[in-house]
Amino acid sequence: MIQPASPILAPQRRELIRSLVKDEGIVRVEDLRQNLKVSVATIRRDLEILEEHGKLQRIHGGAVTMENRLDEAVFDDKTNQASKEKGRIAEEACKLIGKGDSVYLDGGSTTLGLARLLKHRTDLTLVTNSLRAAAELADSGPKVLLIGGELRRISQTMVGPLTSGVLGQVHVDKAFMGTMGFCLRSGLTTTDPNEAYVKNLVADQAGQVILLADSGKAEKVSFARVSDWDAIDVLVTDGNLPKLFAKSLRKRGLKVLLA
Repeated sequence: MIQPASPILAPQRRELIRSLVKDEGIVRVEDLRQNLKVSVATIRRDLEILEEHGKLQRIHGGAVTMENRLDEAVFDDKTNQASKEKGRIAEEACKLIGKGDSVYLDGGSTTLGLARLLKHRTDLTLVTNSLRAAAELADSGPKVLLIGGELRRISQTMVGPLTSGVLGQVHVDKAFMGTMGFCLRSGLTTTDPNEAYVKNLVADQAGQVILLADSGKAEKVSFARVSDWDAIDVLVTDGNLPKLFAKSLRKRGLKVLLA
C-alpha cells in the first residue's frame, strides 16, 4: 500500500485507490482505511463511485480489479481455450497419481482432460463434483463417488453447502483443482462463491492439493476468492508461465511443474 504524505482531495484519493486495485488485483476496505486515513464510510463511497465508472468491482469487504479480469465461458467453450496446453497439463498431472490413490477431481476443463486419462485406472477411488468427469468414467475406470449439491449449469458441477454432506466425510490423497485466475498477490479466484466454497472444503480434506491451470490465467482475478497460495502444494502449468512468477511460487515452497 502507498502511504499518502498528507490528506488528499477526493479525486486524488479515488485515483490512488484505482491504482492500488489495478496493481494488487484485490484490496480490503480496512487496509484502504488505515493507509488513506479516512473513515470506512468514505472508502465505501469512493469504491461505489469507482464502480459506477467501471474502474473496479466491489465485493464483500473490498474490491477487485476489472482489468485482466476473467469472466466464465460456458463449459464447452472453455474446453476449446488453450486446448493444447490443457492436454499437456493433464498428461503431466496424470504422472502424479500413484497406485491405489484416492483422488478428487474439480470441475474444470483441464481436470476433465485428466479424467479421460484415467479410464483404465481401476485401482483408484475418485471423488468429483463434476457431472462431465463422472459421465466420462461411467463405463470404465476408477470407482467414482459423485457428490451432491446444487447444480451449477454453466460449469456442470455440484456446488454449495450441501456438498459438505459427502466431502466432510472423506479424505483424499490428492485433489486436482482448477481455477479461473491465479495471481501472486490475490491467490486463486473463481467466478462463483458457491464454487469457491467447494474448493475450500476439498482443500481441507486433501493430503495434497494440485492446481492445474494454463499460463493464460496468470495474474488474472475473478470475483470470488478461493485461497492463498499456502493452500496449494503443486502447480502444474505450461511453459509459458513467466519465469519470475514461477520463481516466486517456488520461494513460497510450492512445486511448479511445467508441462
